Amino acid sequence: MAMAMVRSGALRTALRGGSRASAPPKRSFSSSAHHDDAYETAKWEKITYLGIATCTILAIYNLSKGHPHYEQPPPYPYLHIRNKEFPWGPDGLFEAKPHHH
Repeated sequence: MAMAMVRSGALRTALRGGSRASAPPKRSFSSSAHHDDAYETAKWEKITYLGIATCTILAIYNLSKGHPHYEQPPPYPYLHIRNKEFPWGPDGLFEAKPHHH
């Protein structure tokens, strides 16, 4: 019982980062060693928010312009060729059909 408590205490200390002396020094992979991480984070956060705002404004502009509506094309005979009846009936599965009650 005492051994389990010692083990869990050591595990808890290790998980908490209690022995920091044995931890290896932090390596920096950036080109300049004196570069500030907080500065980089703040810079990219501003760039991200600017990008979100720009995309939102462009989307609102494009969607508010409207788009042309054309007349229905003539019913070309080659669009709905039915050589054989479908197993579910004469209409296609996703075609709009009148409701019969």
